[in-house]
Amino acid sequence: MTERGLSVVVPVKGRVLQTRALLASLREAVAYCPEPVQVLLVDDSTPADARLHRAHCTEHGATYVLGPRYVGAKRNLGVRLARYDLVLFIDSDCLATPDLLQRHLKTLRTAPPEVGAVAGPTYLQGADTTVFRVMRRSRLLNAAFEWPGQCRRVAWATTCNLAVRKSAFQSVGGFAERPLTVVGGEDVDLGIRLTEAGWTIACDPAAVVVHDKGSTDSLGAVSRRLVTYGRSGQWLLDVHPKRGRPKLNRTGVLVLAAMAALPGLRHSRGRTALLVPLVAAALLARDTRERLGPTDESLTSVAEAAACALLDWSFDLGEFIGALQLGRPDRIFTGFGWTDDEAFEWDRTPDRPYGG
Repeated sequence: MTERGLSVVVPVKGRVLQTRALLASLREAVAYCPEPVQVLLVDDSTPADARLHRAHCTEHGATYVLGPRYVGAKRNLGVRLARYDLVLFIDSDCLATPDLLQRHLKTLRTAPPEVGAVAGPTYLQGADTTVFRVMRRSRLLNAAFEWPGQCRRVAWATTCNLAVRKSAFQSVGGFAERPLTVVGGEDVDLGIRLTEAGWTIACDPAAVVVHDKGSTDSLGAVSRRLVTYGRSGQWLLDVHPKRGRPKLNRTGVLVLAAMAALPGLRHSRGRTALLVPLVAAALLARDTRERLGPTDESLTSVAEAAACALLDWSFDLGEFIGALQLGRPDRIFTGFGWTDDEAFEWDRTPDRPYGG
């Protein structure tokens, strides 16, 4: 019989310094938790990084586990090795707040039996740099992380801050282990399957995780992450086809514009090629306006909003690539219905809708 307590599962690859900081924050949070806690680090790093992870696990009282490549498979392995009846998923580039563990434990222990999971919000923190300000305007990067601070319950939640009853998790078969991308989409799929099986995912706005400020260092890294999110959205359409919705895909529009311009290039002496930048400019102007706040009047604010719009286009590029990878070019202008579910019960209108 599974013991009462909380097992924390952390999948990781690389991120040595960030993971050490996470383990230190979890060790502090353990001191405030009224039940026993087990921390499992499931890793597939290079040998050099793995040695450091092992040392840091020893330093902070965590258990090191050699794991598979895919993040969903890592988390499944962690749950199989979990000693306790409650499991918390948190990511290696995050930090636990001191009362995180006790909040999740208390909420699940006092919740009705149909509550299979509890989601807490994850807030991005960083220095007031241009990169950080651009990211904060994003419709895609922050919305899902912050929903548990705006909802009573959700249909799915990011697994950088999600506690589950082990029995509920096992009843739906855990995470998908081989989605289209190594990481991305498996958390959405798990949440939807839990919800469809009759479980509720409640929210605790006080169970807070902080996303490490190191993730704000590079717009290139953020762009690659958004491409991954977009690709995973197309995989989710394969798994949950009823959630497909018509969507304006900027990459698809620009490709169509280029195709329309090609036949007339020779006779127009290249002037039809101007169609592509003209369409891009119109799309960018529209998306920039959507990212401007009511008090944003400076040229700097406009430039940051435009940069954010271009950054969010990476998501559309990912959807475009994913549709082609899966042999479904007919789905280029179809997006996944991220919030199209009655299981979302909002306390207030979300600041940043997901998708778009």
